[in-house]
Amino acid sequence: MTRDQLLTAPDTALPTLRGAVAGLPPYVPGRRSAGTDMAALASNESHYEPLPAAAAAVAAAAGTMNRYPDSAAVELRERIARHLGVTAAEVAAGPGSVGVLQQIITGLCDAGDEVIFAWRSFEAYPILVELAGALPVRIPLDDREGHDLDAMAAAVTARTKVILLCTPNNPTGVPISHERIEAFLQSVRSDILVVIDEAYVEYAEAGSGPDSLALYRQYPNVCILRTFSKAYGLAGLRVGYAVAAPAIAEGLRRTALPFSVSALAQKAAVASLDAGEEIEARVAAVRQERARMAAQLEAQGWKLQASQGNFLWIRADDDLCARLVDAFDRAGILVRAYQGDGVRITVASPASNDRVLRLLESHSA
Repeated sequence: MTRDQLLTAPDTALPTLRGAVAGLPPYVPGRRSAGTDMAALASNESHYEPLPAAAAAVAAAAGTMNRYPDSAAVELRERIARHLGVTAAEVAAGPGSVGVLQQIITGLCDAGDEVIFAWRSFEAYPILVELAGALPVRIPLDDREGHDLDAMAAAVTARTKVILLCTPNNPTGVPISHERIEAFLQSVRSDILVVIDEAYVEYAEAGSGPDSLALYRQYPNVCILRTFSKAYGLAGLRVGYAVAAPAIAEGLRRTALPFSVSALAQKAAVASLDAGEEIEARVAAVRQERARMAAQLEAQGWKLQASQGNFLWIRADDDLCARLVDAFDRAGILVRAYQGDGVRITVASPASNDRVLRLLESHSA
């Protein structure tokens, strides 16, 4: 019997995927740029080239790529710890914050356990939860595109293991204030891990969101999740980290794939932390452009919530969403559409941002 005959024989059963995997929706990344004239504004990447120090660190480390990286990421964890005023024992690294989040879900959730998060929020949340066999509990955003913390607290059950708070929220850009999170933590059982996902925290104006480190020091069930993919411009290298109580951080390190953060990524992340003034200058420029765009769009008649990420969010139903994406595509601008919810536009260079402003002016109400 040939291989093709074997595969099509009625009595031949192939291995089957787990039910949770077979029914899993694929993660939909931002579309990629296909030409030099395309403005790639779909993935919230930094539009800046890599920091010179980070690029030099990668070049220097490239000569050792025949060797495994430090699986424990000791140098990186120690540098993050100095940056934040914690200990290396409280830090766990992984391949981007999404990789660390997978370590969190894997480390804390058994089949049937529940993970609560706002929706719409980061698209990987339900995927990672379902992949672990746990149950995603989506709580609709409030009328200001932010987290409805009262509804999230009311959704807690005996099976709740993790709560995810994305601030500033992706894709809406709305932060959660320190006072609101503190009140929320006071109402949540201490055996539930509350993850404050701060992938975009560097872009947030001071005081707009929580002092997550202060909350962590006061509430041991808080876990801070951050990444080098956005403001630090290392999206292509995949490195993120969590800060958690030492016992939890140790568990996250145990659930990580061995050698999941490359030596190049580790060196680039350390170099990026050492280049704080350069990062702040780049972040300040993005904030300035974000404010300029928001002011002009509001003057055009678009209704926006104040974003604290490196992106803007336009609420749009199916029809408007489709029309906007078609217009952006024809103009050579890649944006991120969430069908039935809205369109997210990354803030980039002034020239790219001007292209967005001109297009939206012609489509404003």
